[in-house]
Amino acid sequence: MPLPAEFALIARHFRPLAEDVPGALALADDAALLDPPAGRTLVLAADAMVAGVHFLPDDPPDTIGRKLLRVNLSDLAAMGADPLGYLMTTALPPGITPEWLDAFARGLKEDQRGYGCGLLGGDTVSTPGPLTLSLTVVGTVAPGRALTRTGARAGDAVWVSGTIGDGALGLLALTDRLPGLAGRHRAALADRYRLPRPRLPLGRRLSGIATACLDVSDGLVQDLGHLCRAAGLSAELEAEAVPLSEAAGAAVAANAALFARCLTGGDDYELVFTAPPAQSGALAAIAADTGIPLARIGRMTPAGPTEVRVLRAGVELPLAETGWSHIR
Repeated sequence: MPLPAEFALIARHFRPLAEDVPGALALADDAALLDPPAGRTLVLAADAMVAGVHFLPDDPPDTIGRKLLRVNLSDLAAMGADPLGYLMTTALPPGITPEWLDAFARGLKEDQRGYGCGLLGGDTVSTPGPLTLSLTVVGTVAPGRALTRTGARAGDAVWVSGTIGDGALGLLALTDRLPGLAGRHRAALADRYRLPRPRLPLGRRLSGIATACLDVSDGLVQDLGHLCRAAGLSAELEAEAVPLSEAAGAAVAANAALFARCLTGGDDYELVFTAPPAQSGALAAIAADTGIPLARIGRMTPAGPTEVRVLRAGVELPLAETGWSHIR
């Protein structure tokens, strides 16, 4: 069944995402009207996803919609912000059916309810392919309270939330490159690849405690390197302290070379941040309150020849690459 005309498509699939969203104007205008809450600073972030690069072309459409929103919400989490709404652009190739869009919009609707935000507007265009999606998220934070990449100091501890490597290994699981791994482990890893978990409750609590923060999208080592460059420092990362899930641990136990993939593969969308060692108690309390595990994985050091050194029992582990880059 061919797609309906552009405006009918918007009315059927996307206008319901703008219901009860102040300023969205039922998507009837070319722009939205937005009044930020009194005493709050706007935070804006944008991410694009392309079929075959950020998700598999045959991934369920509802998970594609949810991942699109979640990777942007992760950017808000890294700044300690709360979501307010989002703008979305969809570039649709031939073969995208109304049923596909129904499922895509259902996924977005489900996560809108869970994360407290809605569609403000955007654009819908056609393309010969591949399917390309872009989302700009709008959030707010108290003035002067936003977390940034700058500010880490030598001697600060390096922390990370959740577990590392599940996203990268999930892609391997979905493309049949983890032979012999138990089905339940493959399913758990695939779920983490398709549905990242933006750490919004954690980001809100880190303001005033963390000295620098960002989310792990392109690989733990590479993203920690961003914090190093912003501060003019280096970092030492303790391999034994990097938290792995049960599923990732099983994969690494079967193939030790996969540990490097965990450190550099990306798609984790956990928070990596720095904080003075004296904040360890406060961070333990935050982990208990939010239910988000935190692991101390290293420390910031004066600038050296290598931005991030990965050490195991004091011996540096060589890495063929540090992470993902779209432009090489």
